[in-house]
Amino acid sequence: MNPAEQPELPSAPVDSPRVLQRAYDRSDRIFRRITVGAAASSLVVMGLIAVFLLIQARPAIAKVGFGFFTRFEWSPDGTPAIYGIASSLYGTVVMSILALLMALPISVGTALFINEYAHRRVRRGLITLIDLLAAVPSIIFGLWGREFLQPKLNGTANWLTHYVGWIPIFKTKVPIFGSSIFVSSIILAMMIVPIITSVSRAVMAETPRSHCEAALALGGTKSGMVRIVILPFSKSGLVGAAMLGLGRAMGETIAVALILSIDFRVPTGILSPGGSSIAGMIANQFGEASTNGRSALIGAGLVLFVLTLLINMVARTVVTRSGRPKTARAATTKGATA
Repeated sequence: MNPAEQPELPSAPVDSPRVLQRAYDRSDRIFRRITVGAAASSLVVMGLIAVFLLIQARPAIAKVGFGFFTRFEWSPDGTPAIYGIASSLYGTVVMSILALLMALPISVGTALFINEYAHRRVRRGLITLIDLLAAVPSIIFGLWGREFLQPKLNGTANWLTHYVGWIPIFKTKVPIFGSSIFVSSIILAMMIVPIITSVSRAVMAETPRSHCEAALALGGTKSGMVRIVILPFSKSGLVGAAMLGLGRAMGETIAVALILSIDFRVPTGILSPGGSSIAGMIANQFGEASTNGRSALIGAGLVLFVLTLLINMVARTVVTRSGRPKTARAATTKGATA
């Protein structure tokens, strides 16, 4: 047949997308099952932990009812048994928030210095040092804080009481300082600084350099570039880093147990001796607790478990909303209003 006489085949439209067929071989299916199993195992472990805590804590919580969350006494073996975690819950929240307020500016500033200002050789050394600090055991921080830092802070606590004692948290009736919420918060802040710094530095390093160079090319200063480009781009990651540090501070046990003298009364201020945290209380009393006391301590652990989950859920929501573009948020809000 003459090539000129061959029939013309219909051609597909030029702009039609090519359909891609997903073909999974055996290795892909095996890998998929392994990853699904790994993801499901974390949920199973969390569920088993929650079930265990609920079963073990139910007798103690059922005995005192809602007073378990509002009472300031702790006598599970008394007649009658009276116990509550109000003071420990207060100390946990206050110490964690104070530690976060002290650690966050230092961590963000350190991350910015490492990424934007430090020399290349200095940068490598600082990154290694931050990673090593994150690996230091908490008992080392606790011993250092009790034996070295705590006596050094008596003068600082006295100065705060004398000059800013009109602020309620710095007011104390008796000028006696020592193992206080203030000292514990500083130790917790030092413990979470490496974690927040490491995550913040990694997030800031993902900022497109073309955006940073464009800001500098338009005549902006280095600080302006950081304020306008890097910080807005890293906002969601910084929130996640802060919440990660807050969760670490809430769950810390040994460092707080070594510094604080457990007192189930709420201190008048953060500079006054005494105080308590849920994790420190469990670490100090679990070994000598009776059956009823052990159930009460597990109930306190259940409260800390739920509180940590709530903080993570709130952090996840904040990270998702702050990471979404403004146009998308506006469209979502408009659609919800309509």
